[in-house]
Amino acid sequence: MTTKRDLYEVLGVSRDASQDEIKKAYRKLAIQYHPDKNPGDKEAEEKFKEIAEAYAILSDQNKRARYDRFGHSATSGAGDFGGFSNIEDIFSAFGDIFGGGFGDIFGGRSRQRRRADNRGGDLQLRLRLTLEEIATGITKKIKVKKYVICDECNGSGSARDSRPVQCPVCHGTGEMRQVIQSLFGQMINVTTCNRCNGQGNIISAPCRKCNGDGRVSGQKNIEINIPAGVTSGNYIPLKGEGNVGKHNGPPGDLIVYIEEQKHPIFERVGNDVIMVLPVSYPQVVLGSSLEIPTLTGKAKINIPGGTQAGKILRMRNKGIPNVHGAGIGDQLVQVQVYIPTRLSAEEKDKIKDLEKFENLKPSPNGHKNIFEKFKEALNI
Repeated sequence: MTTKRDLYEVLGVSRDASQDEIKKAYRKLAIQYHPDKNPGDKEAEEKFKEIAEAYAILSDQNKRARYDRFGHSATSGAGDFGGFSNIEDIFSAFGDIFGGGFGDIFGGRSRQRRRADNRGGDLQLRLRLTLEEIATGITKKIKVKKYVICDECNGSGSARDSRPVQCPVCHGTGEMRQVIQSLFGQMINVTTCNRCNGQGNIISAPCRKCNGDGRVSGQKNIEINIPAGVTSGNYIPLKGEGNVGKHNGPPGDLIVYIEEQKHPIFERVGNDVIMVLPVSYPQVVLGSSLEIPTLTGKAKINIPGGTQAGKILRMRNKGIPNVHGAGIGDQLVQVQVYIPTRLSAEEKDKIKDLEKFENLKPSPNGHKNIFEKFKEALNI
């Protein structure tokens, strides 16, 4: 599809439709354009994908809110919105809406459904990152504890020199079927075989190492590429890096949640970072050039003579890159005049000598000027 239609238009619902209305609209359209009901019809298949992608976004409150705010730009290249590469992705994602899968309605795809039933569980991981790591992006190597394939039986769950036997109840299909006549035509109610739990086979002699599961507790070293600009709450899905399923079932996913560590110097505001810079009285009066820390090393900043306390100086492109690649934030430096708390007698005498210079004294009306600026800022 070269031009994307409005997602609400795709499902035929209003923008204030409830989640239940969105679900009902999707179910109705999915049945209408299902590939098994329209064999060989490429247009129906594309329509089927279009409504599935619309439902993937509008059925999720967070994704829907971002779509309502930013439109299709919020769904392009975002990963967690994602399109579907093929029809099986849609069956896997939304089959539960139909009480057992699209295959249950039209009598097909039982093998894919059984493998989905045997899918391994997803794992979640929190990854703490410093602001320096976030500013540049980084590749992290982590060790994940999870279920891995049993090397004794190679995932089959059967002991050596033993093979699974066909289930006598479902005769290897993994399913129990009941034909029902409905307004959509002939429908097949499919339930999982309770004898083999949908596997189609029964293990006669279980593997001693995994007790017939085909998987054992283990660990794996994984590399995670973290793009620059992420923030707390962002997550990175790693497909197939979760627990492996029983009896060679497909693996789940690993969801890596980003957690931003508190920085001792910088505070992040969006893609900008703020720091407070203590400077001496002579440095702000006469002006100076100082070397200060940044997220990528050190850089010089010029303090103009006569800089007032609280003044914010901007260092362009010294902040955090936009995670989508659109520019870099700035480093904001707030000048803070250092006031010593302990002075020697000589230092006190020298400071007292400064009192005779009129230019070093505040204006008698200085407080009025400050008050006017305060009122202006508050629009009083």
